[in-house]
Amino acid sequence: MRIDGRKADELRKVEMTPGYISFPEGSVLVHFGNTRVLCNATLEDGVPRWMGAQGIPGGWVTAEYSMLPRSTHQRTPRESIAGGRSAEIRRLIGRSLRAAVDLQELGSRTCILDCDVLQADGGTRTAAITGAYVALAIALNKLVREGILKQNVFKSPVAAISVGVVNGMALLDLNYAEDSHAEVDLNVVMNGQGEFIEVQATGEAATFSRTTLDELLDLAYKGIGELLSIQKEILAR
Repeated sequence: MRIDGRKADELRKVEMTPGYISFPEGSVLVHFGNTRVLCNATLEDGVPRWMGAQGIPGGWVTAEYSMLPRSTHQRTPRESIAGGRSAEIRRLIGRSLRAAVDLQELGSRTCILDCDVLQADGGTRTAAITGAYVALAIALNKLVREGILKQNVFKSPVAAISVGVVNGMALLDLNYAEDSHAEVDLNVVMNGQGEFIEVQATGEAATFSRTTLDELLDLAYKGIGELLSIQKEILAR
């Protein structure tokens, strides 16, 4: 039994509140236990200048990520320029969500996903990816209903989860207390077909075997399957 009473293969309580902010084309507040991330999707006409300069057809999906100053136990300064960690997470979210959309079908549009961590208790990047997909789907579904986009603009839903080894045990969905003591830490992004989009694996305090990696990936597969079901339920409302 873990410090919060969960089993090794059990997600934290996951909640999603769609339409949390009125103004964006898509918005969702996502809770992974005590981690809370606000994800907003903005649709804009046109694409980044570099795409036009290179003659690349279709649209683009990009992301911003930040942690509010009191999202953690101590205040951290606001970032005027994204630091290394935030910049890396922004790129991760963007790559993950581009795998969810047929950029050719999106047309000459840019979708910007703003992911702001309101409260951090581990797994902020995976919560941001999972919530950002819902915000993106809400935004694009509006254009599908209006006949502006076709349904095949969607390639597959996308979700993400953290897994790791703590005190020699493989665990799903690490909170901060677990993550800060993990010997092995993985962040896994997958689509609805069970295919990997990204696997970030690190031996924090020890090396790890292929057997351990397979065990962690099996845990991630289970957890992401549950998250995909939650996403589907939210979007069907």
